[in-house]
Amino acid sequence: MATILRDLSYQYQWLYDSISRVAALAVGGESRFRRLPLQGLNIPAESKVLDLCCGSGQATRVLVQNFPDVTGLDASPLSINRAKQNVPQASYVEAFAESMPFADNLFDLVHTSSALHEMEPEQLEQILQEVYRVLKPGGVFTLADFHSPTNPIFWPGLAMFFWLFETETAWQLLKTDLPDLLKQVGFQINQPTLYAGGSLQVIQAKKI
Repeated sequence: MATILRDLSYQYQWLYDSISRVAALAVGGESRFRRLPLQGLNIPAESKVLDLCCGSGQATRVLVQNFPDVTGLDASPLSINRAKQNVPQASYVEAFAESMPFADNLFDLVHTSSALHEMEPEQLEQILQEVYRVLKPGGVFTLADFHSPTNPIFWPGLAMFFWLFETETAWQLLKTDLPDLLKQVGFQINQPTLYAGGSLQVIQAKKI
């Protein structure tokens, strides 16, 4: 069940943006947060890129600075409309992440940021399978999302954030071994990189 503050944050763009900026302070600010999943990637500029669950285009804005061919996908028509206004350089598709209207082996890079924690376990597995399907062989899936803190100092802040703005699926993600799920789908991955006392995980997974 969503909290009132969560509903309000999606209704009012200024509130959502403010929350995002405050949350990103733990990793050095929103600009750095948006770029963490792309660090160290050797992907040509002409690559075809998908921003999965793009929301109102916060990460899409960073992607179009590096790649000219970016598509944003989101199930929310409100988010898609906002993204079109915020980042008109990208193309957009309104669709569910677990059933993407794309051909097999289409994208060189699929990126998603702070979205997987909103999914039920069955949805999450379907989305990972869909990402694998639409990626080209050798393509890369990058993601940033919550992780169970390794530093206990970060637990109170994360718990408070969850209670105010997230659903029970965010708590479920903390118990989920995302690297193992990705390996089961067929991805080859390195060890996730953890930030903010372990409360944020960044994963780069390659389609074999």
